[in-house]
Amino acid sequence: MTVVPALEARNLYKVFGRNPKDAVRRLEAGHSRDEIADTGTAAVIDASFTVERGEIFVIMGLSGSGKSTIIRMLNGLHDATAGEVVIHGEPITGVPGSSLRATRRDRVSMVFQHFALLPHRTVAENVAYPLELRGVGRAERRAKADEILALVGLDGWGDKLPAALSGGMKQRVGIARALAADTDILLMDEAFSALDPLIRREMQEQLLSLQQKLQKTIVFITHDLNEAMFLGDRIAVMRDGRIVQIGTPEDILTDPANDYVEQFVQDVDRARVLTAANVMELPRPVVSESGGPRTALRQMRDAYSSAAYVTGRDRRLLGIVTDRDAVKLVRRGENSLTSVLRPVPQSVSQDSVLMDLFVPAVESQLPLAVTDDDGRLVGVIPRVTLLAALGPGPSDTSEITVLPQPMPTTEIDALLAASADHGPAVDNEGVR
Repeated sequence: MTVVPALEARNLYKVFGRNPKDAVRRLEAGHSRDEIADTGTAAVIDASFTVERGEIFVIMGLSGSGKSTIIRMLNGLHDATAGEVVIHGEPITGVPGSSLRATRRDRVSMVFQHFALLPHRTVAENVAYPLELRGVGRAERRAKADEILALVGLDGWGDKLPAALSGGMKQRVGIARALAADTDILLMDEAFSALDPLIRREMQEQLLSLQQKLQKTIVFITHDLNEAMFLGDRIAVMRDGRIVQIGTPEDILTDPANDYVEQFVQDVDRARVLTAANVMELPRPVVSESGGPRTALRQMRDAYSSAAYVTGRDRRLLGIVTDRDAVKLVRRGENSLTSVLRPVPQSVSQDSVLMDLFVPAVESQLPLAVTDDDGRLVGVIPRVTLLAALGPGPSDTSEITVLPQPMPTTEIDALLAASADHGPAVDNEGVR
């Protein structure tokens, strides 16, 4: 069965002015935003996107790009000049006012930039307000408000007035009010931009924590690129009313659609966005546990490395073997690596952000091993690759020591030739 998206925007236009319909016709004919200024101001031009259930979809852009206008079109606070908004498969554009109010009450909640709390009501009463509008009884809505306040870290603050709260606490109340409505979709219009940097970061982390528990569909508006990269599963970048690129944070950062997006992302903190999976290389040298010391030596010789990763039949990472240990095994005529396996000094998850890899990279003699959730080796990250991922790489990497000096290849070749009578070693993948 086809899964219906939580929300869709289909060719949305919003023009403020004397003759918006004519402005849309001219925009569709190829006229620019400036060329139709005599008929109106085009805030949103031909915007289309889909938001999947449980996704955090971030719309970002500079002031005047149209991002705040578009989020107000998603719940009908602004009528669309053209196009339509579809929620759970049902259009909400052009519907009667009663249907639109029901959508806002039951399907879509909004968190505003400047909190929009009722100053004469207590914190709990503010949180319970959506339930009051639905006719829920006093005791039930107070119990629900207390439950949600505990969820956002405001347990015990229900009887305070908003004036007694800090900015970050007020924003938590705004989020709690939206959660109390128990709608599937949350619209957040620059919800954290009025907060101090430290509180803002705390709120971002709490939003992600809440999302892991509640799995809401969130459309988040921001002009802060680092915030967009931190929060978004996907990001839509807007410029002059148009969406110029939609993609994951990694897509936006590593493959910008045009010069505007490239300039926009040039100052982003890549270490907090890119993950090990984004920069890892094919694992090398790697030898199967059943491959034996001669196969390990050949792999290390070809990779100019002093050690190799050893994996089991299911590609699970078992440990490492050094060239010197492999040589000892060959000289003793042993064919198993098990007795000389050493623990992997450092391995990291493929989902780890680069910020968390610097210390392990410094402490590891080998390139960092990258593993999946099942402990299988999926890649490696040499120290040089980690540094290069953060910006322009060094022109001369000769002074960057990644590995200890391996044994001379001539010595390994001679040893392998001398032990040829033992027969070739073949691992479980057929690598000789």
